[in-house]
Amino acid sequence: MAAAVACALVAVFTVLLPLSHTASGDGSTGLGSGGVADGVQARADDCSPDEKGHEPERSLDPKGDQNGEAVKAIKARGYLSVGVDQNSYRWGYRDPNKGLGKTGSQDAKTSELEGFDIDLAHEIAGEILGDPGAIRFRAIPTNQRIPAIKSGQVDMVVRTMTISCDRLADVAFSTAYFQTGQQVLAPRASDITGYDKSLAGKRICTAKGSTAETALGDGRDKNEIPRSADITTTVPNQLDCLVRLQLGEVDAVVTDGALAASQAAQDPTVQLKGEPFTTEYYGVAMKKGADDLVRRVNQVLEDYRRGGKGSGWQKSYDKWLEADLGPSSGPPAPKYK
Repeated sequence: MAAAVACALVAVFTVLLPLSHTASGDGSTGLGSGGVADGVQARADDCSPDEKGHEPERSLDPKGDQNGEAVKAIKARGYLSVGVDQNSYRWGYRDPNKGLGKTGSQDAKTSELEGFDIDLAHEIAGEILGDPGAIRFRAIPTNQRIPAIKSGQVDMVVRTMTISCDRLADVAFSTAYFQTGQQVLAPRASDITGYDKSLAGKRICTAKGSTAETALGDGRDKNEIPRSADITTTVPNQLDCLVRLQLGEVDAVVTDGALAASQAAQDPTVQLKGEPFTTEYYGVAMKKGADDLVRRVNQVLEDYRRGGKGSGWQKSYDKWLEADLGPSSGPPAPKYK
C-alpha cells in the first residue's frame, strides 16, 4: 500500500505544469543582455576536492561588487527566474492536499511549490528585489540544470545541486548551503547492505548527469564495487528511480543521502543501506561571469546561515528536513577564494 501511495504521489507531482510564479512579466527569463564576461570564480583547472584552498565549494567573497550587470538585469525585469525541482519531497515539491478546492479538485493556484530549496529561493528573491514572491520557478530535470543556466533560461538553479570541479567548467556556484553524501537506497527486505560487494549483479538506478552517476562509474572502475553491478539505468529526474525501484525494474537507487531520506519518507518499504560513501555540498548555480550575482547570493547565504534557531537556515531545516534527517549540526561554513 505504501508503495502504491508513493507512486501516486510521484505521478501527481510529475504531471503538473513546470511553471509556478507570483510575479508578473512577459515570460522571458535569463540574465538579460548576454555580454557577461567570464570571471575567475569558475576556473575548474584550479579546482581539487582534496587540496586545501582549491576545494570546489570555494566561491567569491561577498565583499565585492554586488550590483553589476546580472543583478541590474534582474531588478529591471522585476522578478527572479529560478530552476528548481518539483518532484523532491521536502526539497522542492507540491503538496496536492493543499491544492484541493471545495469540490475536491486540484487548484494549481493554491498548490504552490514548497520545501527547503524553495525557501532559499524565496529568500534570495526577497533580498535582491525586496519581495520574496517576486520569483518565477521553472521545473528542470537533473540533466538540464546546466543547459538551463548556460542558455539563460534561468538566473540560477536551486535544486540540490552538488558543487563539483567538472561543473565549475560550465557554471559558477555560491558557497555551500548544505552538506550530504551519496548513499544507497533499496527495499527493506533486500540483501543489499550498502556501497559494497552486496551490489554484485544488482541493477542500480541514478539520475542522468548527477554526481551519483559519476561516483558509481568511478567506483566500479576502482573496484570499490563489483564490476558486475549494472549501472546502465539512468533517468531524467532522480525521483524516477524510486518508481523504477517500486516496479521492480532496478534493485537499488544511488543518490544524495538527503534526497534518499526524503524518498524513504515517501515510501516506508525502502530504506537507506549503509553509510554515505562521498562528502558533497549543495550550492546555488549561476552563469559563469555573473560575479555580482554570485557575490549577492553569497551575502544572502551569510545572513541566512546566522538566522539562528527559529529563523533562516535553521528554521527551514527544522520544518522540512529534521523529521527525516534528525537534528542538524548547522549549515556548512562558507569558504571564499
